[in-house]
Amino acid sequence: MEITEINPLTERMIENIGKVIVGKHRPVKLALISLFCQGHLLIEDVPGVGKTMLARSLAKTVGLSFSRIQFTPDMLPSDITGVSIFNQETRQFEFRPGPIFSQIILADEINRATPKTQAALLEAMEERQVTIDGVTRFLPSPFMVMATQNPIEYEGTFPLPEAQLDRFFMRIRIGYPSLEDEMRILDDQQYQHPINTLESIITVQELIEIQETIRRVYLSTAVKRYVVTLIRYTRNQPNVYLGSSPRGSLALARAGQAKAAMEGRDYVLPDDIKDLAPEVLSHRLILAPASKLRDYNERDVILEALNNVAVPGGDPMRRIG
Repeated sequence: MEITEINPLTERMIENIGKVIVGKHRPVKLALISLFCQGHLLIEDVPGVGKTMLARSLAKTVGLSFSRIQFTPDMLPSDITGVSIFNQETRQFEFRPGPIFSQIILADEINRATPKTQAALLEAMEERQVTIDGVTRFLPSPFMVMATQNPIEYEGTFPLPEAQLDRFFMRIRIGYPSLEDEMRILDDQQYQHPINTLESIITVQELIEIQETIRRVYLSTAVKRYVVTLIRYTRNQPNVYLGSSPRGSLALARAGQAKAAMEGRDYVLPDDIKDLAPEVLSHRLILAPASKLRDYNERDVILEALNNVAVPGGDPMRRIG
């Protein structure tokens, strides 16, 4: 697939998902960037703004299999990965796959599960496989976890460990719709939900080709240095206990490539990096305790880095060698 073919496909996908997720162009675009980069998405928002519908719409638009896992405190790891059951007739153990064996996984209210159950997702998210009873089983491809959590409800929840947060490609929020958009939602859902009539826009093979093509988008040395300098800035601030990892550098660079391709370019601009840095990096930071008392959050650190790190000049299209 040529890079120039990605832009029209992307616009059609955004328009299709927009039939369900009304007036939320940026969250939809960020979800597509995560999918194109083979990354996982953490949606942190209040109930009822369309987190589940976004996951279902994305799966239907690409024709991917979909599973929803409702996390609860009493959930066991085997409830996610599957379990081996002894068959009395064959006198052998048979594996019953869990809901993790789908292409789009909605991990609803992930922070309600215990750390042991949350850890069951770690191998799946990073290695695209699960190991059960000593047997490694590969997950279908493409594979994406879209997890949700409520940012204001802390009772009965277990905060995600840093290792798991770092495995999410982005953390986004959807937000409430505008007055006009909410009225349109009432009209659209008067007789039936638009999700029921949503059609597939691209094939799985086309999605895989997009994922492979994005890697060919040109990253100049200056833009790479800009990405790494931003990351290093987060590691050397007094308000930050733990800065972004090298995985953050890889994610930010890849996100820039995806955004460029979606806009019809075969090269990454510094503006692509600046635009995506808050969603790609903020959840990878751990703030010092004193900073929280001053109402200083992770996005403030990213914005401070963007304001203080010099933007590279020169021609981002110029290829050396």
